Amino acid sequence: MADDDTSRFQAGQTALIVRVPDAEPAVRAWRERFDPSAQAGVPAHVTVLFPFLDKSRTDARVCSALAAVLGSHHAFDLRFESCGRFPGVLYLAPEPGTQLRRLTEVIADHWPEAPPYGGQFAEIVPHLTVADGQDHAVLDEIEADLHGRLPFTSHISSVDLMVHDGTSWNERASFALLE
Repeated sequence: MADDDTSRFQAGQTALIVRVPDAEPAVRAWRERFDPSAQAGVPAHVTVLFPFLDKSRTDARVCSALAAVLGSHHAFDLRFESCGRFPGVLYLAPEPGTQLRRLTEVIADHWPEAPPYGGQFAEIVPHLTVADGQDHAVLDEIEADLHGRLPFTSHISSVDLMVHDGTSWNERASFALLE
């Protein structure tokens, strides 16, 4: 859910994410300073699908369908051992990214009205944003610090539905993956 400023988050927006609590020791301080999603209450995560359906559409039927779709996929481990960049953005690159891309694809196939990142990007690049909207010098400093904190592995066993209330992001539901 990388965004260059918090005004791009709108009340009623939803997102599907996988939490990466094992990343918090390495990235929390940087994210709190340089990632608007962290400032809005989102923990360290990799986005599965943003934006998803408007909050008004995420009723019991949609949650049941999400549980069925996601519940047919196995839990998996992600290893974070390197950083990557988009313009103005520094992120941790999860390996392998295959399972994350597959989750994004199956959800987007089920809800074609919710393409990843609103259809802005042709390629799905799983990532854990650490800093957004920063210049190269700041990103270089953060990356140098992160190299001493990598690698780590995290077990992914659920996907969370997050909802923006106009000020912050809050968990609406969590969907278990097969163990």
